[in-house]
Parts: sequence; structure tokens; C-alpha cells
Amino acid sequence: MIRYPFLSSLCALLLTGLLAGCHGAPDETGATGTDAAVAVTTAKPVQQTFHDIVQAWGSAAGDPQHARAISLAHAGQVIALQVAAGQTVQRGQPLLTIAPDPVARSAYQQAQSAMTLASGELRRTEQLAAQRLATQSQLAIARKALADAQAALEAQRALGGGLAQETVSAPADGVVDALSVGLGQRVAANAPLLSFTPAHALIAQLGVQPEDGAKLHAGMSVQLRSVYGAAAGFVGTLRMVGQAVDPQSHLLPAQVELPAAASATLVVGAALDARIRTADFTAWAVPRAAVLHDGHGDYLFQIEQGHARRIDVKLRSPHGDPVGVLGPLDAQAPVIVLGVYELKNGDAVKESAK
Repeated sequence: MIRYPFLSSLCALLLTGLLAGCHGAPDETGATGTDAAVAVTTAKPVQQTFHDIVQAWGSAAGDPQHARAISLAHAGQVIALQVAAGQTVQRGQPLLTIAPDPVARSAYQQAQSAMTLASGELRRTEQLAAQRLATQSQLAIARKALADAQAALEAQRALGGGLAQETVSAPADGVVDALSVGLGQRVAANAPLLSFTPAHALIAQLGVQPEDGAKLHAGMSVQLRSVYGAAAGFVGTLRMVGQAVDPQSHLLPAQVELPAAASATLVVGAALDARIRTADFTAWAVPRAAVLHDGHGDYLFQIEQGHARRIDVKLRSPHGDPVGVLGPLDAQAPVIVLGVYELKNGDAVKESAK
């Protein structure tokens, strides 16, 4: 077999040169591949006051301290309905019409007859007393009988017996929450006809997690917003926190007093999302994008002498941007924001122009 030692040596030298050239070629940053610096953007951490927040959910409802059930003191029959449940009404607007019960009408007529009789008896007694045929005691009794008859007639008139029909009107501007009667229905005396909530008399009925109940007390500020739509939020005041878990929702009930302006954007039953501010604390304010999480917990990177250093932190205020974290941060060292997902502890980094 013929060997070509010279050709073999030449091939080996060429291969060695190519490999050396590949290892020594600089990347786009001007450094070798093993020493390449990751381009990042940064922000300075600052100490800031944050607020502990308790999340709650619920809906707008009529204030039980102002809402009312409208009824009549006499029985009757519904002969007209002028409104529907959920309708907004103005003060004095007709809501429904009732024809008084025949018994109430009869009682009024009897009271009217009794007063006519008492009035006639008083006139006769006065004539007899003028002729000295009746005593002053008999005259006093006749006058009392007339006064009693007049009082009985006024009572029956107040009960609606003197009217062929009676119209129930809105006592103020507000909302008809629910109708308890239907057209043609006969109702008993004092039976609820409808429930009514005056304008500017809404509250938020909320539910909070039982473990958060101990953090809450009346007077706390509550930030609320409607779950649906893009309506602006508003601030209410926590009025009451229950001490018993609701068996259906398994949450603690809470009531929030809403500002008068809320009635312009909310209706009874509107779903609400609420954040109850409980306590203030100081933490490091950093951009949300800077905070990462792995099996060891929350962490971020700061730049120290051109390298990324991992700092373990506790995410204390996760809402909004920036977020609040607790940990041994250096106030002078920038926190890495963009490019953080590509880093490992100790990687070389360089700040890019913002």
C-alpha cells in the first residue's frame, strides 16, 4: 500500500487552523462566546409605602336602613299596575291602584251614618236643653257621641274606605326593587305590595374569606368597581363585618356604605369587586416584570460589578405595578427588568440604552 505522509500532515494542520478560528471569533458584543454579556434594562429600587388589601366580592343592594316595604292599612284588590320590578321612578309617580275591600267600604259608610245620627241627636238635645227639658249631663253626652263618631269616620277615611279606588305613589325618587302583587290580586290589610329603595340609598353586600375577618373593622376604606363594563371605580366605607359564615357562600358577610354618586352608575343587584385597605407597610418598589418565581420562591436580579446577582425576596404587595417586595436589596444597585428571563446567577450583563 502506498502512503502519503505529506498529504496527511497537511490536512491535519488545516483542520487545526479552522477549529482555532472558530473558537476565537468574537460575537456581536465583541466578546467571546463564553464571556458574552446579556443586554438588559434596569430600574432603581426605592422604598415606598404600600397597603395591605383584602379582596371581597358581592353586589349592590338597597340599604336596609332606608329601603321600605310599601303596604296599605286596609284590604283591597289590585286593579292597575303602573310600574315593573327594577324600574326607576320619580317622587309622586303612580305605582299601582287599589280598590278598597267591600268590608272597608262598608265600615266607612257605617261610620258616616253614625256621625249623621250623632249630629242630629246633638241638635235635638241642644233644643231640649234650651227649653229646660234636657240636663247639662245629657247635652255633654250628646256632644261626646258626636266627637266619637267624627273620630271613627276619620279613621275609616284614613283606611281608604271613603275612596272608590286608591293610587299608591312613589314616596321619593328611587327604584322599585320588587313587586309582591299581581294585577287582580286581592291583598290583606298591611300586606306588602312592593319594596322600594330611595335614590342615593345603596350599599354593597360583600363576602370576605373567613380568615380575613380579623383584619377588618368598621370605618375602613373600600375601593369598589363594577365587575361588568368600564365604569370608573368609587370609594366606600366599611360599615359592618359579620361574625358568622354564610352557609351558602361560606364567606363572612360585610356591608359597605356607598357614596351618593354611586347611584348614578350602579343598579340594585350589580356585581361588585372590592378591595378593602387594612394596613400600611414599607417595602421596595420594583417593576412587576423584575420579579420571578421558582421552586425556592420569589427572586429578582441586581447588577453588581457587571454581573447579575440573584436576590431572594418576598412579594409583599402583588397588586398593581410597581409591586412591593421585602428582601436584602442594595438601594444603589440597579434591578434588572427586561432580559431577566435569560439570566442565571453570576451572568455577565450590560445595560442597554432605554
